[in-house]
Amino acid sequence: MRTLETLRGGEWVATGEWIDVHDPADIRTPVARVPALAAKDVTRAYDHAERAFTTWRRTSPFERSRVLTEAARLIRERSGAIAADVTAENGKTLAEARGETLKAADFLEYYAGLARQGYGTLLHDARPGTRTHTQREPIGVILAISPWNDPLITPARKLAPLLAAGNTAVLKPAGETPLSALHLARALHDAGLPAGVLNVVTGRTAEIEEALLDDPRIAGITFTGSNAVGNRIRRRLADRNVRFQGELGGKNASVVLRDADLPAAARAVAAAAFGQAGQRCTATSRVIVERPVHEEFTRLLLAEVEALKAGPGSDPATTLCPLSSPRQRDSVLADLGRAVEEGATVLTGGGPDTTREHGCHVQPTVLADVTPRMAVWREEVFGPVLALRAVDDFAAALDAVNDSGFGLAAAVFTRDLAAAHRFADEAECGQIAVNTTTTGWDVHLPFGGFRDSGTAYKEQGEEVLRFSTRVKTVAVHFGD
Repeated sequence: MRTLETLRGGEWVATGEWIDVHDPADIRTPVARVPALAAKDVTRAYDHAERAFTTWRRTSPFERSRVLTEAARLIRERSGAIAADVTAENGKTLAEARGETLKAADFLEYYAGLARQGYGTLLHDARPGTRTHTQREPIGVILAISPWNDPLITPARKLAPLLAAGNTAVLKPAGETPLSALHLARALHDAGLPAGVLNVVTGRTAEIEEALLDDPRIAGITFTGSNAVGNRIRRRLADRNVRFQGELGGKNASVVLRDADLPAAARAVAAAAFGQAGQRCTATSRVIVERPVHEEFTRLLLAEVEALKAGPGSDPATTLCPLSSPRQRDSVLADLGRAVEEGATVLTGGGPDTTREHGCHVQPTVLADVTPRMAVWREEVFGPVLALRAVDDFAAALDAVNDSGFGLAAAVFTRDLAAAHRFADEAECGQIAVNTTTTGWDVHLPFGGFRDSGTAYKEQGEEVLRFSTRVKTVAVHFGD
């Protein structure tokens, strides 16, 4: 078992306490361990971030760009080892892990380029002899809290723009998957990131939550995770002038209209629902099909699902990985049990994969006879579970999409251009797909949901800079 240190103040440090990291394909033996920092260590991380901000904010954007570009190069150079650790701690397939590793490098490269671009706007001023402009400035120390389902790409998505803009960061990766975040930190450190600009806190949240969230030097918190935790953080910040960016839950729907290419729709829905074992915030979990093609689409979908090959993520033949932890597996199985109790019919799957007793596998599951009142239709399951409903027409399908407290992603499959545009206009979601999956969004595309799926601050693209920068307006009078 490997022992890793964490990054704080430009140094790699350890403590006397440790957290074991397990492979969800076989949880019997830990694959690594990382430091379990204490509250005092978290405070020191903020000390370093505060000191580093005074210089990093004034560091040339060309130098910031150089660091991010070099870090991206190092991630690509080390992609084999990094992807292996993503698979080892998270369980996703090697193909998914390689894709995540390269996308993390993309984030660093994109914001390296953006760091070199303009940072303000020249404005007209009604006063004679006056020239006015705006300029964007970093806001300060930002706490980034990342989840276990995308343990490398999410920290990269969060850190790259805030570092490019001149902020400093304290990163708290999920306790189940810290190795990926440490790879990212290692690449940035080796690329020449100054001491204290990034500090990584590995530890048990229950022991360090107060020190992590209540430090008065925090200017912003960017969080990806559950609604329960995100709302708790938001309430905790209610009387403080701290920005909060939350990427929260989803109950994403795909609509299959009667004129759709049904085989292509079935392939896309299966990929969106069961890729990464459904553990994506943008995974399709509801399918709404016009009644005339419901039977045929269901047959095609079941064929796609039954062709999936379950196994450990490290096996190149695996197309359905395990869930990321025993806790996550048990949560999904409980949701399935409740769905059956409420009247849903299991068309395929429906339980644990008993052929892999030491792992966290759940069978890919398709449920029929699902009604809008059922929890499995309304609440996020975050596993390989897909609920099917038939509706009479496009209007009913659109109503079903919008009948949700969430609003992250939705897709429609159709050959009708008018229907596609109407869906894009009227679906209450932040991400809309036409004839493609609800998952997968390039680094330059703004990303985020409506309603309970997130806050007003988007991630990705230039939109994310609204979170990590503030706008100053400057008027210069040079004479009448």
